[in-house]
Amino acid sequence: MIASLRRLSLAVTLIATATLLVACGRSEPPTNGGPVVVRRLTEAQYRNIIADTFGTQIVVAGRFDPIVRTEGLLAVGAGRASVTPSGVERLTAMAYSIARQVVAPGNREMPTPGQPDLDPRTPTAADDACATRFFQQAGRLLYRRAITAEDIATPLKIASKGAIARQDFYAGLAYGLQVMLTSPEFLFVTENAVSDPANKDRRRLDGYSRAARLSFLLWNTTPDETLLAAAEHGELADRDGVEDQVDRMMESPRFEQGVRAFFTDMLSLDDFATLEKDSVIYPAFGLAAADDSREQVLRTLVDQLLVQGGDYRDIFTTRKTFMSSPLGVVYRVPAANPGGWAPFEFPADDSRAGIQTQLSFVALHSHPGKSSPTLRGKAIRELLLCQKVPDPPGNVNFDRFNDPNSPNKTARMRLKAHAVEPACAGCHKLMDPIGLALENFDGAGQVRLTENGERIDASGDLNGIRFADARGLGQAMHDDPAATSCVVRRAYSYAAGRPVQSGERAWMADLEKGFAEDGYKLRPLLRRIAVSDALQSISRGAK
Repeated sequence: MIASLRRLSLAVTLIATATLLVACGRSEPPTNGGPVVVRRLTEAQYRNIIADTFGTQIVVAGRFDPIVRTEGLLAVGAGRASVTPSGVERLTAMAYSIARQVVAPGNREMPTPGQPDLDPRTPTAADDACATRFFQQAGRLLYRRAITAEDIATPLKIASKGAIARQDFYAGLAYGLQVMLTSPEFLFVTENAVSDPANKDRRRLDGYSRAARLSFLLWNTTPDETLLAAAEHGELADRDGVEDQVDRMMESPRFEQGVRAFFTDMLSLDDFATLEKDSVIYPAFGLAAADDSREQVLRTLVDQLLVQGGDYRDIFTTRKTFMSSPLGVVYRVPAANPGGWAPFEFPADDSRAGIQTQLSFVALHSHPGKSSPTLRGKAIRELLLCQKVPDPPGNVNFDRFNDPNSPNKTARMRLKAHAVEPACAGCHKLMDPIGLALENFDGAGQVRLTENGERIDASGDLNGIRFADARGLGQAMHDDPAATSCVVRRAYSYAAGRPVQSGERAWMADLEKGFAEDGYKLRPLLRRIAVSDALQSISRGAK
């Protein structure tokens, strides 16, 4: 009943938003658009596609080539990513493992979106007709478009030869599926542009390319059959058709998956895979706490921005979150629901307020055995305010800052050396006054009042706004217009898979204005991006 009411409320909200925009005469500013993009699937997208096509029981085991974060996002870096020779070997082995699971007894009978009922004439011989049905249905989701005879010619040939050699139809089918799973058509999202019938001087994404952008933005996975059918029938060339699909997708439970994926990318939460903490110094911060701290911030964001429909700026000041047993040990608070999750609110006099004071931030942006005001300040500037901090010069001697025998007992005392080092002073003025506000949290994110016997001074300033502690920092971030312009810019780049172009400045300004008019709510922002002409516009000369 509650879920039904939420869906009804969401539908009413979306309709009201669309109606208001029309009534107020708001029109999207013209944009030059950007280039078409070829981007490699991220690991999360790969895993989601396999689960959505063949079922969640399929295990994806293997290591993926890393993607270099660009413009603050892996989604943008994926447009510059390739596959190394060793990566090809790993992907080939992974593909065969997946294919064998798909055709294994128990899985082969399981109806999934990418698998028709398999009924070969005999299980010990090739059956091209049956294999063709399989490759057509699976390939449509894997390749994210209509499947041609050319697409399945090689998989079908390999499947037939494998079935004959192994005297096993399903063994041959696995070989053919392996071919599809190692094809660039699957591993890379390739966009295509067509002429815009409304303006012969402009180009736009074709239907399948637009469907892929929508699905990866809102669900972080391959388009489902409904969206593919809309693309195939030309419905995504029409504004009303796009809005129908976007509203349908935003009503789906998968939309939460898409929002989680966006913030995982924006906040660099995938760095938890390589996070290390000294177990002697921080015995409470183990693997379970690391995993749960990543989940905690995502639960906080989903609750604040989707369930509650709250103001984005409040993520920097909220005391409301969720707590698990492993996190309770690190936070030194009782966990109300051992073995699970429970809503939790830090008391008014607690130093924690905002996601930047949660373990997912203060522990991630620290050294293995100590805190780091510089790393934390840099992360706030770059991840949450979209302000690039230059890398340190190569000839900096860090010994004077890290000397354990230094009489400077606190980080603030040690960092004073930056103020008199010409090569360091400029950048550290951007980072240290922010990061020092989080010094009441040690390298594992646990609260402390002193460091080496000295009381910690957590005061600082953000762009000239002075504050006394971490709570004041959160309020300064809440009030800083860079925070809201940052999430707008990141959301659009994430959707387009590329950096914002110079010819899109008016569009970005309009997005920011609309975000403010909507009360800084995330759902209307993502909807406006998804249905926009800007998201499908291709710049002149781009192919």
